[in-house]
Amino acid sequence: MLRLVVLALAIANVLFFAWTFGSPDSVTGAKAPGDPNRPPLTTQVEPDLIRLLPPPSAASSPPTAPAASATPVTTSSAAASVPGGICMEVGPFSASQVGPAEAALQTLLPPGRWSNQRLEIPAVWIVYMGPFSDRETRQKKLDELRRLKVATIEDVRSVPELGDGFSLARFNDRASAEKGLSDFTQRGVRTARVAQLSAAAVVHMLRIERVDPALQAQLSNLRGISQMGRSFKGCAAASG
Repeated sequence: MLRLVVLALAIANVLFFAWTFGSPDSVTGAKAPGDPNRPPLTTQVEPDLIRLLPPPSAASSPPTAPAASATPVTTSSAAASVPGGICMEVGPFSASQVGPAEAALQTLLPPGRWSNQRLEIPAVWIVYMGPFSDRETRQKKLDELRRLKVATIEDVRSVPELGDGFSLARFNDRASAEKGLSDFTQRGVRTARVAQLSAAAVVHMLRIERVDPALQAQLSNLRGISQMGRSFKGCAAASG
């Protein structure tokens, strides 16, 4: 009797063990719980496609970007180096003045150290009003021009041939000045006329390249040039 009891318990334990760890359902007729983290193969979709992949190797790791170079990249400058010193010039001088001016430069610099820039100055023609005999007449004419809204009114006092008067406009030739006078007459300006403010002339500028600070100080005190009422200034345009 005892043997039957032991045999029954053994058979019960085997059946319980098989049911607990996923034995086929057909043995007991009940669904075994099995491993809760692993679903049965019957519920998996196309289990034949499952493949175990090897762990990634060092060769399959993504390539790393090359380290930035520590050497800076330099670019060459296209600008040419500028010679030392600055360009300075003095003038203008008339044909009779340029000789004494160059003689003054020769006391300081050797010949060829400067250049003589020849410039042609065109004649200047103006629409002129004047001269006036007294200040009251002059002021009266000035008020009249302002009422006529003449925009440009320039005093003329440095030309002895013209005397004390006004310039209403400047031109490079007489024909243009005559036309300008006609335009002013139509606007109501009276007693104006065409006059030549200055004749065409040739003047000279003395130019020195590469003037350092020491030479610049000497040029500013050059006696022969300063006595002519001229002084050195920076060049208006670089020489070619």
